[in-house]
Amino acid sequence: MNDAITLKISLPKIPDVELVALEGLNHLAHHLGISEEKIGEARILVTEAIINGLEHAGTECPTVRVEFKMTPRELVIYVRDFGKGFEPAAVAEPDIQAKMGSKNKRGWGMKLMKTLSDDFRIESGARGTKIIIKKLLS
Repeated sequence: MNDAITLKISLPKIPDVELVALEGLNHLAHHLGISEEKIGEARILVTEAIINGLEHAGTECPTVRVEFKMTPRELVIYVRDFGKGFEPAAVAEPDIQAKMGSKNKRGWGMKLMKTLSDDFRIESGARGTKIIIKKLLS
């Protein structure tokens, strides 16, 4: 990805802050001529990763760092929080039947990111969590 366009941003925990990152993503994608379908999928990935980072990092670590590296062929998204970390293997897959019958419809973020991405990795430890998502664009 030597020819990649890179955007880095730190986002505080305030309502709808993910929209700032999405605006940057849109500008990069349109500049590179990415299709609206692929932009839409990338927007979902970015939104889920940022919201998860801000929500689960804890109130003592209210910032996430976001980085996009984009070429006409692929997008790599990095979202880093500075919370206490977690064990990704311990997160259960959502049960669609149970979710549909429940008042709590949340808990789909990781499943959605795994499904929409071409590569999805989580690095997590005592100093926080980093989500790395690759999305092919062409």
